[in-house]
Order: sequence, then structure tokens, then C-alpha cells
Amino acid sequence: MSGWEARPTSGPRPAFTADRLLREAAAALAAAGVPTPQVDAELLLAWATDTSRGAVQARAMTGGAIAEGHVERFRHAVARRVTREPLQHVTGEAHFRALTLSVGPGVFVPRPETESVVQFGIDALRTTAVPEPIAVDLGSGSGAIAIAMDTEVPNAVVYAVERSPEALPWTRRNVDAHGGTVHLVEGDLADALPELDGRVSVVVSNPPYVPDDAVPIDPEVRDHDPALALYGGPDGLDAVRALTETAWRLLVPGGLLVVEHAEQQGAGVRAVLAARGFRSPETHVDLTGRDRTTTATR
Repeated sequence: MSGWEARPTSGPRPAFTADRLLREAAAALAAAGVPTPQVDAELLLAWATDTSRGAVQARAMTGGAIAEGHVERFRHAVARRVTREPLQHVTGEAHFRALTLSVGPGVFVPRPETESVVQFGIDALRTTAVPEPIAVDLGSGSGAIAIAMDTEVPNAVVYAVERSPEALPWTRRNVDAHGGTVHLVEGDLADALPELDGRVSVVVSNPPYVPDDAVPIDPEVRDHDPALALYGGPDGLDAVRALTETAWRLLVPGGLLVVEHAEQQGAGVRAVLAARGFRSPETHVDLTGRDRTTTATR
């Protein structure tokens, strides 16, 4: 089923057309301060009609009609988005690399910039000489990083560590949906997986790194992302310090640590890693040119 109602070949213009619905929704979203109102309107209409954004755009160009039931679903979704509820919470899904992940209240919504972070881990796993290299995702949340490594490097053995009782059901749901081969561990990134000490090839983490007093402006983040996944102490680096100790314990000599952080934190993260003894700490930019990832070798 396409989710679209066929447009009449003759007669009056149908009441609920894609172009009209998108105009109305984009105006309402813009008035509410949503940063990308047209994009969000198109994505919500695609979700409401079980189609793609491209199909929505094509239908809008031809004035195609929308079935009444889908109109109701769309308008309800737009009304939720107008309150600045995250788009991904409304649709229940987030796209990450080649993955479609389930998300909702209690779990951090994966961001596009993290796609470049996990690439460092994937590249390292692909080039290691170990037949079944072990990778660990510390603070897994939705499972995005762990599942990406697992699905894109099939010979890797991947562990996902998450402590939040609110996030864990989402991690488990996503792991199960994508084949269930990730080893999901309930635990804290500060003391996780002692049984793997000295055996891990790659550790990747997108830890909480927002300083405690730097409350985000965007309502989608401030009011909906879990605090446990956002705030990292007075300077935002408490979790980085903890995971650095864990990674030092877990990694084989020559193993790689990959850490996501805010654009202002590159120097601070490099200092933490160097102080622990990691070699060649280096900060890399994301697709927007902002410092986003620091890597270092055990």
C-alpha cells in the first residue's frame, strides 16, 4: 500500500492535497520555532502515509490527494511536533547510517554527526589482523554505534554497555531488530567488562559531555533527551575521564579509543587521554567542519 489516495482525473480539486497539507504544516512548525519546518513537514507526511520523503515531494508537485485517515494521522503528528517534541519521538524512529532505529522517551536520539564518529571504529576493525576483533560501545543508548559496527564489520564481536533502565529497553529492541548479535551488557562505563581486559581492539563512546551549567537552548534536547545522556559534570568531561580508564584496561596494546565530544572540548579530551598514557591523541572534524571526534592509541 502506498498510503496515497489516487487523485481524481476530473472534478473539483480534492480537499486534502499533499501541497496544501505541507504548506499548512510548514507554516505551523515555523511559527513554533522548529528549525527546519519544510523538511519536518515532509518527513511527517511520509511517516503518516507510510511512504518516503521523495514520494511526498513528488505528490506535492502534482497536487496529489491524501486519504482522510492519513490526513488525521499527519495533523496529529504535526500538533505534537509544534510542541517541540522531537521529530524522532513522533515517528518513533531515527535513521543512522544504514540503520533505522527505534527511539522514544528515555533514550538519547542518535545524531548525524555520530555517523562520522563510528566510522573511525569501523575502519580500525576492518584493518585489524585479528580474525574476530572485539569492539566495545560504552554508553550505548539506542545501540546506534554498536549495531553499526556489528552490521558493517560482520567478523567483529561487539559489546554494548548501557546502565540506564530507561534506555536499556530501546537498546535491546534495536539489537534484536538488527539480528541480535551484539552482546548487550547492563552496566556502568566506569567499570564495565573486566572479563575483556586486554582483549579489545576498539572502544568507541559517545558519552555525556555537556557541562552541568550549559543547559541546551533547543527544547527538543533540553526537555526530551535524558539528562543521564547529556550532562558530564562541571566541565563536561567526567564521563570521558571514566571511560578513558576503562578503555585503557580493556584495549590491547595498539588498540584504538574513539571518543565523541563537543567542538570546544578537543584539547581537553586530548589532555585526558595523554595523561593516561594513550599515544597520538588526535582530534577530527565532522562534516560541518567542527571538532567532533578524538582518537588515540593504547
